[in-house]
Amino acid sequence: MATTTSAPSGVQENLTRSAPHSGMAMLMMGCLGVVYGDIGTSPLYALQVSIANVAPGLQMRADIIGIISLLIWALIFTVTVKYVMFVMRMDNNGEGGTLSLMALAQKAVGRRTTYLFLLGIAGAALFYGDAILTPAISVLSAVEGLKHVLPGSEFYVVPLAVIILLVLFVAQSWGTERVAAFFGPVMLVWFAVLAIAGLVHIPDDWSILAAFNPLAGLNYFLRHGLGSILVLGAVFLAVTGGEALYADMGHFGRKPISRAWLFLVLPALLLNYLGQGAMVLARPETASDPFYLMMPQSPVSLIPMILLATMATVIASQAVISGAFSMTQQAIQLGLLPRLQILHTSESQFGQVFLPRVNTMLLVGVIILVLAFRSSSSLASAYGIAVSGTMLITTPLAFVVAWRAWKWPLQWALAVCAPFALVDIAFFVANAFKFLDGGYIPIAVAAILMLIMWTWARGVRLVNEKQRRESVPLESLMKSLERSKPLRVPGTAIFLTTTPDSAPAALLHHLKHSKVLHEKNVVMRIKSATVPRVPIEEQLEVEQVSPSMVRITATVGYMQNPDVPRMLLAARRFGLTFDIMQTSFFMSRFNLKSVSHNPLAAWQNSLFIALTRTANDATDFLRIPPGRVVWLGGQLTI
Repeated sequence: MATTTSAPSGVQENLTRSAPHSGMAMLMMGCLGVVYGDIGTSPLYALQVSIANVAPGLQMRADIIGIISLLIWALIFTVTVKYVMFVMRMDNNGEGGTLSLMALAQKAVGRRTTYLFLLGIAGAALFYGDAILTPAISVLSAVEGLKHVLPGSEFYVVPLAVIILLVLFVAQSWGTERVAAFFGPVMLVWFAVLAIAGLVHIPDDWSILAAFNPLAGLNYFLRHGLGSILVLGAVFLAVTGGEALYADMGHFGRKPISRAWLFLVLPALLLNYLGQGAMVLARPETASDPFYLMMPQSPVSLIPMILLATMATVIASQAVISGAFSMTQQAIQLGLLPRLQILHTSESQFGQVFLPRVNTMLLVGVIILVLAFRSSSSLASAYGIAVSGTMLITTPLAFVVAWRAWKWPLQWALAVCAPFALVDIAFFVANAFKFLDGGYIPIAVAAILMLIMWTWARGVRLVNEKQRRESVPLESLMKSLERSKPLRVPGTAIFLTTTPDSAPAALLHHLKHSKVLHEKNVVMRIKSATVPRVPIEEQLEVEQVSPSMVRITATVGYMQNPDVPRMLLAARRFGLTFDIMQTSFFMSRFNLKSVSHNPLAAWQNSLFIALTRTANDATDFLRIPPGRVVWLGGQLTI
């Protein structure tokens, strides 16, 4: 008779969000150092680039107020209303990000649909494109401030930026918690400086307060027509990093992130943009570099400011780097990428992970961009298209969740999401004009990653289908073995499989070559749930197939790493006991061979085979003692 536990209820382990010693204030401080670095450093370049796109000879005063209005309402509408008030409530048991939203949408629909799958992997792939651009443009924009105090320093900008980036990526191995402990206070000082500098300069021209009227931004579009598209693409730089609020939600939780935004980050940004605008209205010559020209123009003041800006831009990179780690772990657990080494860096917060291989690939990509473009202004053309694409993809996924999971009436879901979609489309179109000037870079990165994810998911499906077609039903095999009574040897054998209803290939090979069967046998399948975490007491389903064969299905959340020894320990509640040193784990290892006659399928099969060779050893991924593993293999054609 089968003994089972139910599938995961979605209840989280108590340790997932915060440790006992971490209060709300500490989590908010950590948010500043990990989540808000990117959007917090946008004042360095957003207004400067926006003004540079204004056609000469037009109404400069009205243009400045209009641009500041667009900056203000972009922050209020896109970040505050869309992300903080709407999308961040769609947490998948505390986790966020495009893949998490995709999992929620698929769960709401009740099946894995192609369009939701493609939207999810497209959004994730675009996020990686942003992850290599943000560190490059952020660090370069800060180091370039040296030109205000050290004539001729432009020759040292690129080497210094490379050194800073190397230190940043090496520091990732310390873990998010330690990085946040150092970066948080720095960003608190940064936002305080932004607010104070803005307050000091707003009296330069009080008319800048007219920018709070959204009609000022609308009038800018009416005056400039199609010419305003380029400015809109530059204005979007003010909200890049907004998607990190959702992507990094698993690191700190929704409340600390939203409260830090509403009570500190947003006010500081609004004050600084208003101050920059007022200064430019009063002294138009400062439009060339409004951020640094807000500061007292003496080395005693500028050098500390440049150092602080440099630290802040280094921290800005942390948001997308941390998000890339979380996104990759989700992709692995959802079967979109091969197994990679995942290191948990915090004992109190499960969401904090470090992936060495991803860290290295990001570093290489960022260094190449810095050496190729050599300035933040050159990179600005490439920046924005990936983020606007990610934001655009988020909206239809959020619509599906609101309609199908939250049970909103269709007309209400459309009424809420349509304005978001219109703004997202406008930003994406504006950034699309940058495609030939460098915007192709994140699109190319995203296209490659989408191809890899699609290929891996397709390849895994083909392999599983092939094994299923060639397999023998497990129940039939065990009935046959009970009659033939093969020689029994002491101990327990565990056969890992992806198709628990069929006899694992490793079991068939073991019987074929060894002609023996262990006293106790277990067929074990590990599958990923559509929730981030499944409590250990809810992970196992146990079924007695025959007197000597047990079938175990273990379900883990897509943010968890499977731990087979821990699962076996939890099986005691079903009356099963395992001595890990008396247990042998049998695993299949196939030599894959492509025989497809379809040229398209042939190259994709070859790519899948190459990807399988990059995957980490399954024993490491499953935390099985290597000395207890028996590998049995063969050849499999796809």
